Amino acid sequence: MKKLYSKYDKTKIKDLPRVVFKGRIVVILTEAEANKAVSYLMKADILGFDTETRPSFTKGHQNKVSLLQVSTHDTCFLFRLNRFGLCPAIKKLLETKKVKKIGLSWDDDVRQLKALGNFKPQGFFELQDHMLELGIEDTSLAKLYANIFGQRISKREQLSNWESDVLSTKQQDYAATDAWACIMLYEEYMRLKETKDYFLEIVNENDNG
Repeated sequence: MKKLYSKYDKTKIKDLPRVVFKGRIVVILTEAEANKAVSYLMKADILGFDTETRPSFTKGHQNKVSLLQVSTHDTCFLFRLNRFGLCPAIKKLLETKKVKKIGLSWDDDVRQLKALGNFKPQGFFELQDHMLELGIEDTSLAKLYANIFGQRISKREQLSNWESDVLSTKQQDYAATDAWACIMLYEEYMRLKETKDYFLEIVNENDNG
């Protein structure tokens, strides 16, 4: 039986073994490449979604979304939106009801994506809402993954320059892992919800970092 915590102690995450997406990563640089990638993704049964934005260190200023990452179980596409924007194919993917799409804090991502072009998001599953059904109050990807799998997702590249001419291997691994991890969390949530194979330890605010 799996032990879960209502709130995971973030100070313990650094000691956990690191998890990294091991599948294929494809960087999408043009609208033509995006069209082919979306055709591939539309055939999937489940997709993990996330975005990255170049950090701004100027008070009151926020940059536009730089990257949209969409992952299957074994392939992650990194759409460099700062190069070609929110093209029709990506809008189609965001709006389809035919593919189950998993996101975390997805409302925030949608708000930023809509700055590039309007669309009606459909078919999305918000992990934060459903983790509450298990009694888990954590909202960050790192804490959720540590809580459910006992593994660490590195956030070291989060504040890197997502508009660099070329994304580094570390940036690609980081971005792909975040999208893929959403699928892993969803599938384990569904398993635990069905089997009830867990018990929850309630953590008081004063006990947790």
